[in-house]
Parts: sequence; structure tokens; C-alpha cells
Amino acid sequence: MLAPGRLKDLAGGVLLRQETLDGIVAGRVTCAFRRWERPRVKAGTRLRTPVGVVAVTDVTPVNPAELTAEDAEASGQTLADLQAMLSRSTGEVWRIALHADGPDPRVALRSTPVTPADRAALDARLARLDRTRPWTAETLAIIAAQPGVRAPDLAAQLGRETAPFKRDVRKLKELGLTESLEVGYRLSPRGESYLAP
Repeated sequence: MLAPGRLKDLAGGVLLRQETLDGIVAGRVTCAFRRWERPRVKAGTRLRTPVGVVAVTDVTPVNPAELTAEDAEASGQTLADLQAMLSRSTGEVWRIALHADGPDPRVALRSTPVTPADRAALDARLARLDRTRPWTAETLAIIAAQPGVRAPDLAAQLGRETAPFKRDVRKLKELGLTESLEVGYRLSPRGESYLAP
């Protein structure tokens, strides 16, 4: 297991389909291939995914003409599918070695009740998030009142654009206060504990 470090969300790095993620967890998929002008991840990066944390153990440039059926199988594809995917973009081809590296730590955090020490730390963290524009209290309140409501609908009720609203909710998720549903959000048990009088 890699040393704990700051976790990155998948967006902007190595986007992986659910079947690929399932293959990583099962040990069938051990790498991915991407065309990039320069690597977007590096060895040691730990990515949060829907199946838990995925560790990047190596990022190496490769010659696409030398890729084999075994390389493709290690990425969960056929060689024809891999070549077709790589032909849709430009840049150098990179082999990203991957493996499952445990559950997303936010999942356990969501179930952890807020202690007095936690409350003080959360109060300070939310105050920092509110420094430029207060938003945390109203966002937690609207999610508490309307679990499972689409993000665009919640954002509109607050007079906000959807994308910035979703970014802010992700900040609350980082603190273990909210969790995503198939549609919308809800407070986590930790979030409920934090808002309890």
C-alpha cells in the first residue's frame, strides 16, 4: 500500500469506466493507457473512485506500435479496442500501472459522530470556506431539508449556478458531512450529528 497522501478525485486524471474499476478491484485490470501531451498523474498518486482508492504505481511512455494483446488485456480491453481508443486523441501514449488501494476514507468518516473536538475543527474549517462568501450553512440546510433533490434544482433555489454549487457540495463531502445519492445528496450521519442541537 502506498503511504497515505492527499487523495485526488478522478476527474481530470485517469477517467475509468465502471467495468474497468471493477476489474482493478478484482485484480484483472492492472493498467490503463492514455494519450497525453504530458502525464496528468504520477507514480504515488492515489485516486478516489466509486470502488474505493486506486493507486498509481508507475507512469511510463510507450510506443503504441509495440502494444500487444497482453497489454490490452491488462487494461481490460481487446487490442483492437485499445488501438481504436488511442487513435481518437493525440499526444504521447502513457501506460499507467494501477491497483486497488483500499476503501475511500470518506466512507468511514461519514459514519463517525462529531465529538466536541471535531465540532471545533469543523466550525473552523467551515468558517474558512465561508470567508469569501457565506454558503456552508445554507447548503447543509437545503440538503438536510431536501435529500435526493437534483443539484440544479437545489442550486436554483439558492440563486446559484449548478457547477459552483456542486463544487461546494464536494467540499462538504470531503469533510464527511454529505454523501451523493443516485440523484442529489443527503446529509451523512456525521452531517446530521454536526447539525444536531
